[in-house]
Amino acid sequence: MRGLVTKSTGSWYQVLDENGNRYECRIKGKFRTQGIKTTNPVAVGDWVDFEVEHGQQSAVITKLEPRKNYIIRRSVNLSKQTQIIGANLDLALLVVTLASPPTSTGFIDRFLVTAEAYSIPAALVFNKLDLFSEEGLEILQVYMDIYENLGYPCFAVSALEKENIEPLKELLKDKITLVSGHSGVGKSTLINSLIPDLNLKTGDISEWSDKGKHTTTFAEMLDLPFGGKLIDTPGIRELGIVDIEPQELSHYFPEMRKLMNQCKFHNCRHINEPGCVVLEAVENGDIEPSRYDSYLSIYGNENNRN
Repeated sequence: MRGLVTKSTGSWYQVLDENGNRYECRIKGKFRTQGIKTTNPVAVGDWVDFEVEHGQQSAVITKLEPRKNYIIRRSVNLSKQTQIIGANLDLALLVVTLASPPTSTGFIDRFLVTAEAYSIPAALVFNKLDLFSEEGLEILQVYMDIYENLGYPCFAVSALEKENIEPLKELLKDKITLVSGHSGVGKSTLINSLIPDLNLKTGDISEWSDKGKHTTTFAEMLDLPFGGKLIDTPGIRELGIVDIEPQELSHYFPEMRKLMNQCKFHNCRHINEPGCVVLEAVENGDIEPSRYDSYLSIYGNENNRN
């Protein structure tokens, strides 16, 4: 039978068949060893073939269909290289906060670069609008202008007060969307405002670290009442870039991509080369300094891995 993976707890997977029936599945023994270098060979959003075990309530996943795309991050588990956090996506949505806890532009940019690298449209949700002072709103607008000017849809919302949620619903309608972000940014509160009957558990911010406490412990696909699906993922502290060669990195920054082939040297790294149009754009204010700083940071990290 063919089915869609809707939940992953690490060793068991919930699979929805084409008739709407759900099965608890595990992976066939040999499946794990077929050259897969991730901590999870099957991810939420994958389409799979599975067989119901005779006389059992459980089933076995026997085949993984080719993926349209996926979001991947470097795993903290050193025994494996990477972790796929969602597959076959129409949209990658990052929930960010400027305070309590703060989301750095570096984290935002690594997420967007990953989405670009795997050909997934991305959008940003700036949450906790209810906490902003007048000065804070001005800073928020600066952030939103940076990313909207690059073509990324941005939404300023208060998930708690259900403020500005309707425009976000329009974006999500009839799409399969992965929702990600740091712990504590209000991801679960946002999902509760989109799916009122869900009542996901929400957590407080840890006072000593100003970081959120994890309230989602596994990835799960949820049905949106207005059409479409969300993949809720555990909060992530760090997002390691995976499988991007340093010389390709500028391709995944839209503001650099449009300047491709204009540098004096065809193999320009956009760091200190003469005749580099990217450096000129940074100096002229046409490329945001925070974005260029993110480029240098990712470039340095990826170079050190090779």
